[in-house]
Amino acid sequence: MPSWQSSFFDRYSRMAKPRAVEADTDIAELRRQYTYLSDRFGAVPREAIFEQASLGPVKGEWVKTSNASAGRVILYFHGGGYIAGSPESHRALVAKLAHTSEAAAFSLAYRLAPEFAFPAAVRDGLDAYRQLTARGVSPSSIVLAGSGSGGGLAFSVLLAIRNAGLTMPAGCLAMSPWADLTLSGWSVMNNARDDTALSWELLFVSARHYLKKSSPADPYASPVFANFKDFPPIMVHAGSLEMLKDDASRLGDRAAEAGVPVSVEIYDGMQHVFQANSHVPEARVSLQRLGQFVRQRTAPRAETYVAAK
Repeated sequence: MPSWQSSFFDRYSRMAKPRAVEADTDIAELRRQYTYLSDRFGAVPREAIFEQASLGPVKGEWVKTSNASAGRVILYFHGGGYIAGSPESHRALVAKLAHTSEAAAFSLAYRLAPEFAFPAAVRDGLDAYRQLTARGVSPSSIVLAGSGSGGGLAFSVLLAIRNAGLTMPAGCLAMSPWADLTLSGWSVMNNARDDTALSWELLFVSARHYLKKSSPADPYASPVFANFKDFPPIMVHAGSLEMLKDDASRLGDRAAEAGVPVSVEIYDGMQHVFQANSHVPEARVSLQRLGQFVRQRTAPRAETYVAAK
């Protein structure tokens, strides 16, 4: 049963749900919609330190808190429907995850659609991973992570890493991942009235900008259609009220079919990326569980994170 705090914020969120979008809504308005959602993430933890950096051609920023252990790195992909968002818009969430994980996080500023369509974001993620490992960070010290579309992108990049024949990272985690751009999950329709953040129209238009003429069923766009053979351990969290609940469950199904260790947790009464709401106990529990996953998968080592300029 959801906490009273989450019930209170759920009622507030319903009153403040973003306005509806249409097929011809311009990109500037779509980005304002996503900015409105990320503005709910709350204040950035005071102890967090942010350093602008690049991994090869890919820009981003390092996120560190006081308890970060050397040799433990999260490669983070922000949300925003592949058309919006930035490391800056997700600082509060990334800093919280980094703190509970006792890790440094590199939050990637991957290229956005429609200016840079699929598979530009996947290529940026793969390039960033190559750069991390080339600069001395062991793959066994790296966990891929993301929220929303960034959660789906983390799995797409993981697929690209495997198919490129690179050493796999220690694990992959996602919060409320958008991993099916065909929008075929039952929860997309069943939870449409309950979801206070997303709408079918917003997801459809975002996918159209990202994919251009590519198939939404391409496994690099929709990893729910990928084969997870040889993937590292996976943890996925989502809310029971969100439209993307089934995306999380289906990622778990793919992992189980491939014999990959996986934990999928659906939190009762929770909304899309509920971990960003520091006022509800479920958010703290989820972040603690995700942080524990990172810590268990990555042992601290002698090397330090690479603050590339």
